[in-house]
Amino acid sequence: MALETKLYQKLTQQLVMTPQLRMAIKILQVGRMELEALIVDEMAQNPVLEESAESVEEPKLETEVPTVDGQDGPAASSEEWQPSADAAPEVSKADELGEIDWKDYVENYGNDFHSAPSGSRIDRDDDKRPGLENALVDNNSLTEHLMWQLRLADVSDADRMLGAMLIASLDGDGYLRLPLEELAFMGAVELVDVERVLHHVQTYDPPGVASQSLAECLLTQLRQRGLADTLAATLIRDHLPALEGRRFDKLSRELKVSMPEIAEAQRVIGSLEPKPGRDYGDGDIRYITPDVYIHKVADELVITLNDEGLPRLRISQFYRQVLGRGEATEAKGYIQDKVRAAAWLIKSIHQRQRTLYMVAQSIIKFQREFFDHGVSHLRPLVLKDVANDIGMHESTVSRATANKYAHTPQGIFELKYFFTSSLRSTDGEDVSAESVRKKIREIIGAEDPKSPFSDQSIAEHLAKDHIDIARRTVAKYRELMGILPSSKRKQFC
Repeated sequence: MALETKLYQKLTQQLVMTPQLRMAIKILQVGRMELEALIVDEMAQNPVLEESAESVEEPKLETEVPTVDGQDGPAASSEEWQPSADAAPEVSKADELGEIDWKDYVENYGNDFHSAPSGSRIDRDDDKRPGLENALVDNNSLTEHLMWQLRLADVSDADRMLGAMLIASLDGDGYLRLPLEELAFMGAVELVDVERVLHHVQTYDPPGVASQSLAECLLTQLRQRGLADTLAATLIRDHLPALEGRRFDKLSRELKVSMPEIAEAQRVIGSLEPKPGRDYGDGDIRYITPDVYIHKVADELVITLNDEGLPRLRISQFYRQVLGRGEATEAKGYIQDKVRAAAWLIKSIHQRQRTLYMVAQSIIKFQREFFDHGVSHLRPLVLKDVANDIGMHESTVSRATANKYAHTPQGIFELKYFFTSSLRSTDGEDVSAESVRKKIREIIGAEDPKSPFSDQSIAEHLAKDHIDIARRTVAKYRELMGILPSSKRKQFC
């Protein structure tokens, strides 16, 4: 049977995501800060987009934009622009244009990001200047902090180069994980030289830096405090696993010391820093900007979308006039493509805000008791409930609630926080898993530190509140909240 090449036609159907639909999905699922950065980036790339100080009625197009996930969204307002993804926007023909005064255009319509002559309108526009709280600060990394100390040290050039290699080999926690023999090979030096320079670097700030193990790190800090010969040093050096397991009774018998002495030594060890590099490097503070504000006015909950700082976009009037000219040029085709992309962007932002408002309205409908009384009244809720309520697909609701936060009378919460699984209570009602976790935290917070509650005891306390929950479920929730078991929560003094 001979091999041969043939050409044939095949008719198939497949779902293809257009770049415009990808943009709409991306805009829907990004958070408030990401949306602002995305708009600024689009304005920099698309010359027909410009920021308007007030809302401007845009021309209405013939076709509608398909909604995200192929779901039919709510009817658009007659005042909103309905852009077409596959047809150039229709723009009314402007009056005949004469010669364009480009100097006048640059002075009046130029981008504020470009430089301008001194004393121009751009120089006097203080509203464009960022606030002092938004000024970038160059945080000093651990490597820079150690290199600064190495440059001040009175060492030879060879030792300084070797010290720089050791500092560059530290991980984010400030530990030296590479074997000294490998470092000696990399630096083409003797092992004794590496050990000598390493001991020198270990005297730098922060205490315990460049250690090769947790025990070495803690012992270095005790030595710098003058506590090298104390019980705490003995525990770290010879009994660290038993100390981590809080087996104080065993340590008391082996070391022939009292329990209060063991507890005091443990307190000293607890004051040490196990990760010296923790305060350096990726320590940037990330502030949460709510996408939705929910205020309680009398007995009503009022929803306000956070539009502060978001540019109000519109199509540049100058480019509309260019499209109104009769002749067809290559530049006109380019402008038509940019206008189409700008129209889609504006429509996608409007659709995002509308969907976010509807989702927030539905959450208030289901979780009204939470906004009035707090976490203990949080109801079980899934994406399907909200999707059915607003007439959209679950994936649309999931994207609309991703990376977004709401400022409520009970505090700031991620929108995903309101969607929780349910547990069946003994009286037949469904209880939110988040409210159960809150009760577990309250029970543990009220326990006697010298006799903490076991997971079984916590389950029995919850049963008194008509919450039927197994011990292993209590353990799972406790671990998710980062709470230690009772054996490690116990305090001896």
